[in-house]
Amino acid sequence: MVQTQTFQQATNGANTELESHNVKIGLEIHIPIKTKQKLFCDCPTNYYEISEPNVSVCPVCTGMPGIKPYPINSEGLESVVMLAKLLNCKINEKIFVKRKHYNYPDLPSGYQRTSEPLGVDGNLNNIGIWEVHIEEDPGKYDLNYKRVDYNRSGTVLAEIVSAPDMHSPEEARNFLKELINLVKYTNRTVEVGGVMRADVNVSIEGGARVEIKNVNSIKGMVKALKYEILRQKNLKSVGGEAKMETRGYDENQMVTVPMRTKETADDYRYLPDPDIPPIYLKEISEKIVLPETPRSRTKRLISEYGIRDDYADILVRNKEIADIFEEIVSHDKFMAEISSSWICGEVLRQLNYRDMEWNDEKNKLNKKILSDLFVLLANNSITENTGKKILERVIDSGELPCDIVEKENLRIESNDDVLEGIINDVLAKNQKAVQDYKAGNKSSVNFLVGQIMRNTKGKADNKKVMEILERKLG
Repeated sequence: MVQTQTFQQATNGANTELESHNVKIGLEIHIPIKTKQKLFCDCPTNYYEISEPNVSVCPVCTGMPGIKPYPINSEGLESVVMLAKLLNCKINEKIFVKRKHYNYPDLPSGYQRTSEPLGVDGNLNNIGIWEVHIEEDPGKYDLNYKRVDYNRSGTVLAEIVSAPDMHSPEEARNFLKELINLVKYTNRTVEVGGVMRADVNVSIEGGARVEIKNVNSIKGMVKALKYEILRQKNLKSVGGEAKMETRGYDENQMVTVPMRTKETADDYRYLPDPDIPPIYLKEISEKIVLPETPRSRTKRLISEYGIRDDYADILVRNKEIADIFEEIVSHDKFMAEISSSWICGEVLRQLNYRDMEWNDEKNKLNKKILSDLFVLLANNSITENTGKKILERVIDSGELPCDIVEKENLRIESNDDVLEGIINDVLAKNQKAVQDYKAGNKSSVNFLVGQIMRNTKGKADNKKVMEILERKLG
């Protein structure tokens, strides 16, 4: 059966086929907002730092009968309005908080408080943003042990609902990366791994919409989409049809599995919460000062540090990397050129080769390591080739480049007398290459340079080597 295929079996050689079908993908992204207190009570919100369950709770966030909510958390509300404005949404002047009813162990009251849209009709790089809401986060239900932890219950959550404007897993990945990066520029979201979650809606060729619940990583989303698109395609190929349902993503098997028939809005029985008065947003929206965005930061990096336009554009796509770049060059703007070229070139190339994101726990790079490496390169203490080899090593080891250079004697060899002796020896042992060069085969000099680098273990100053070679070869 298609449903029981593994991810590798189902997607083997199928990437081009995924693109050929009329695929529609929309996302519902749930982003935890950084506040000191929960949305409707004063319980602390550090659930991601607490190992003991059910200690940051009170009668309000555990839904005890007869308990009324506190006034809405103004800090959280302002943060979600800010997100809506950054996504070019029209901000509604008045909204109600509603009760969304469904029965699940992580929802002690039997309903979730969620607002009417704060913002509507936005966009991010040609992907429509239908709605932005503020709502309570449910608790955390452990399916394996059938246990619920309510420490998270009632914390502030932003829900961003996109239009189904994406047509491939790769397009969805790019959109989600860009959205997460933009959100980070607010400095108002919880950035601990695994707390941001997305529900993925996908259909093919006008068929039923299937929702995949609570995918908590970009890589997981891409794998879930690839499997689900192919599952629906294979159903069509044998005369079947995907049904409107909610599915879960099994990370171990990398497949989607059925959970329940997809609910509609009517199933949730939305009702205005009688304990929460209407919320007026016009004054809040007008007072918000928007933070620097990736687009405005690009312009500033170019003007302030004089770096190339394409480097600035690459840097701002990942806020952590752009922050590290600025920390490195803030006290020495002469470091801007070498830092930007190495980060946008070799550093990202090495991370991509390892299929690593910057914030991957396996990545040992940090500001100190990169700054140390760039100083060695800027001062001509090591060759570029040595720098590349050191970078490959420190990504995995976390060592300081200067320690490696001193311990293994990797400093550049620029002493004229030492280089002359090595070059004389290479020329004497490779007379054919010398004669070829003098006969007009100028490319033979590359062989000679390679031999010199081999004899110096890659430490020779390339510029001086060429100067001495040209003098000796005439």
